[in-house]
Amino acid sequence: MYIQSKEVLDSEGRQYHIKCKKGDVGRYVLLPGDPFRTDIIARHLDTPQLVAHNREHKVWTGTLLGEKVTVASTGMGCPSTAIAVEELIHCGAECIIRVGTCGKVCDASFDESLSGVVITGAVRDEGTTIHYVPIEYPAIANRHVVDALSRAAKARGFNFAEGIAQCKDSFYGQHDPDSMPNSARLHERWEAWRKAGVMASEMETAALFVIASIRGVRAGAVMAYFAMNDETIEMACDAVRILIEQDRAAQ
Repeated sequence: MYIQSKEVLDSEGRQYHIKCKKGDVGRYVLLPGDPFRTDIIARHLDTPQLVAHNREHKVWTGTLLGEKVTVASTGMGCPSTAIAVEELIHCGAECIIRVGTCGKVCDASFDESLSGVVITGAVRDEGTTIHYVPIEYPAIANRHVVDALSRAAKARGFNFAEGIAQCKDSFYGQHDPDSMPNSARLHERWEAWRKAGVMASEMETAALFVIASIRGVRAGAVMAYFAMNDETIEMACDAVRILIEQDRAAQ
């Protein structure tokens, strides 16, 4: 039995931050950070409808293969991602795929033929998830979601690696470490991630993976290098179709 978080509702009985109720959200959810990207991703669904938009959280719901699928934005960073994921799970989400962007870390990630990474796990280099579980607990993607994303990429001829992400709290700690009083530590840790073969640097996957694991839902992520592209969206939608068909076959 997985531990579920307490629902915090507004005066109309909606989730306090995402402003959704049960029935508004599908079992399958695509999770960008930017609310404006939800509009782009929602066009890939059948009959998408705008459900809610509050703060950084914009929510659309449509269908794929006749199943309800939701697109919801998290905003930037693990704190707001954790809120969105908890509240989406309260509304019925069972399989969540982050669709985002990332930077490059290790030498292999600078292969110019790569469009991005299917994330298999995350370095918990952030502060949100220690409020959930000790740091020794791994932040890992669901293997079936990873497989569906990788199969989707292969079927379309897209070149995405599989690999680990460093999930951080500070964008400028990565891009301007020398301006930080803590610069020596930042450089040392970045070199450790590089030597360890970390393929991506981003700000949300650790929260998604840890919360999904302890709440008993499936999660994965596909990240484009530097800028969102249609490949990641197409892969994520195809992966949802694969998972829908697998879930139907298992019933």
